[in-house]
Amino acid sequence: MQRGRKQISLGFILAFAMTFLLQNATAQVLTVDLGTASNFAILASSGTTNAGVTTVTGDVGSSPTETIADSGTFTLNGTNHGGDEVTLSARNDLDTAYTDAVGRTPTTIYGAIFDLGGLTLTSGVYNDPSSFGITGTLTLDGQNNPNAVWIFQAGSTLSTGANSAVVLINGAQASHVFWQIGSSATLGANTAFAGNMLAFTSITLGSGTTVDGRALAKGGAVALTQNTISLPVSVTPEPETTFLLGLGLVTLFVFRRRFFSLSCR
Repeated sequence: MQRGRKQISLGFILAFAMTFLLQNATAQVLTVDLGTASNFAILASSGTTNAGVTTVTGDVGSSPTETIADSGTFTLNGTNHGGDEVTLSARNDLDTAYTDAVGRTPTTIYGAIFDLGGLTLTSGVYNDPSSFGITGTLTLDGQNNPNAVWIFQAGSTLSTGANSAVVLINGAQASHVFWQIGSSATLGANTAFAGNMLAFTSITLGSGTTVDGRALAKGGAVALTQNTISLPVSVTPEPETTFLLGLGLVTLFVFRRRFFSLSCR
């Protein structure tokens, strides 16, 4: 009887742990796979323009218009692929990633032309059928989970006010932040932006704006004015605590069951 009770107790613990793990996995927002577009800091359709001193770390490409119209100083720490096969492949992967981001089920839906400034948001899919704005500071809290992902779905535009910022705290990574933009993005002067912009049309960066992420424009140009764009640094996620807890409980159950089986022989 005692052996049976112990097995029932351990079975209950196992069932509880597995239920908790499944719920946690369901709640986890999955990242958007950029494919070969992940190598590009700038990807466009109708070229790139630049005024002032701009530094880009990562590859650049545009097709069918390949030009970089530079009236200032454009420093590229990467490869300009122009409209070559690498760029074409990346543009195809961008199309796939954009479709993925559009199709995600929102966890939060905002009213029209919602300003995200002043908010602190944890991992989720945030939707506005019209447009997102950022005036001031938007804080993204990773809650010490390196797997945390944010997807912002803007039906039309994304715009930021001058001197606005997207701030990452508690393990949040710029590589896990995705801005799906139904038309175009316009970032105000001296914005400190984080994340991957996937714009249906074009992207315009104000003077002095920095981007920890990517400017990927499906149908238009990327316009720069004295900017710094750097591919985000990805930190390899460690196994989550809940996964390790569940694995430990499963292992305990298996060994305890094996032990009782041997002791009864």
